[in-house]
Amino acid sequence: MSARIATEPLTVQAFAPFGDVLEAAGDPDKIINQGHCGRYHDRARLDFADGRAGISIFKAAPRALPYRLDLMERHPQGSQAFVPMSMTEWLVIVAADAGGKPAAPRAFIAAAGQGINLLRSTWHGVLTPLHAPGLFAVIDRIGAGANLEEYPLDQPVLIERGD
Repeated sequence: MSARIATEPLTVQAFAPFGDVLEAAGDPDKIINQGHCGRYHDRARLDFADGRAGISIFKAAPRALPYRLDLMERHPQGSQAFVPMSMTEWLVIVAADAGGKPAAPRAFIAAAGQGINLLRSTWHGVLTPLHAPGLFAVIDRIGAGANLEEYPLDQPVLIERGD
């Protein structure tokens, strides 16, 4: 293994180049349902070349840290949002584009209750829950044509828990 990186907390500012953090933090934008519900309005930049938005359910096997990253992928035809269906932390791995391949990856620990929306064509690792059951609602493009590019890494990266 040639590289090691440490995880960092998932924050709106740190994640902005790659997408949106989906969380109910701070004051809600609106109070609805006769004052019983706060609405955090329009928090994801959904973007699809064509087709339509769909909601799928993913059930992924839990992984552990340190984690060996050896594959990244991206979706050129649409954004992709991951909303955990359990209150556990999970690992988010992303990278900028470097001429059609992933640049150096960054790894974030999403806290319990945090989801993400990946911008279109953002390189990312596979879905990586750290605890069972690994259930996520995924909002992404449903349509014809290829919407997946995979990039096997020449040298795997070991991701370790940061402070």
